[in-house]
Amino acid sequence: MSKPEKLIVDGKRLDGRGPFDMRPIKFTAGVLKRADGSCYLEFGGNKVMAAVYGPREVHPRHMQNASRAIVRYRYNMASFSVEERKRPGPDRRSIEISKVSREALEGVVMEELYPRSAIDVFVEILQADAGSRVAGINAASVALADAGIPMKCLVSAVAVGKIDGEVVLDLNKDEDNYGSADLPIAMNQFGEITLCQMDGHLTEEEFGRALDMAVDGCKKIHELQKQALIEKYGQDITPDVAQPIEGGETNE
Repeated sequence: MSKPEKLIVDGKRLDGRGPFDMRPIKFTAGVLKRADGSCYLEFGGNKVMAAVYGPREVHPRHMQNASRAIVRYRYNMASFSVEERKRPGPDRRSIEISKVSREALEGVVMEELYPRSAIDVFVEILQADAGSRVAGINAASVALADAGIPMKCLVSAVAVGKIDGEVVLDLNKDEDNYGSADLPIAMNQFGEITLCQMDGHLTEEEFGRALDMAVDGCKKIHELQKQALIEKYGQDITPDVAQPIEGGETNE
């Protein structure tokens, strides 16, 4: 596919969205009977399945932690998920995404309740579009809640980027490929940032604007995550102490 001459034309992105608009998002909780918890997510062109198993016994046993559970996260892109067939099996990119995604989620899991146990999260990208790592985190968060894993709150994630000199929310494939910056961010509903990566360059002012956009996007995604769980269970199962995202803070 050739590079577009412009990614913003007359104030609109090539897919018709404005700078603050996200692609269509649809969550469905509890789609896999054999998993303890699961979620299917469509996020723009991404189609993602997340499954959670556990808490369960850790194998091999030398990996057990006597004081808490361990969270294991596996991100994988199916061979048919991209236009050119992807070689099966883990690669450096999927290993890196698995690591940062696990770190984005494990802080909200009450691991201390399940010593010597493992909570396994599998995220399969069935169809890949830009932002598959944040889509995976969003689906995994719902799947963990669906599995009944005790959590302090949900985690929501979105990417912000820079195209044609303008900061925009939720990059599509062309914007991700040809833009000048990509900033995936995950945060919990208290505004604590659990993932922040950047590819490219943003000024301090642009970074501040991007963070504000991410807070707004994560707030909307959190409502959709919560609604998916309400639709399955028929009631609001999120903690009463939960508060809406108001601002971004690093979770040091």
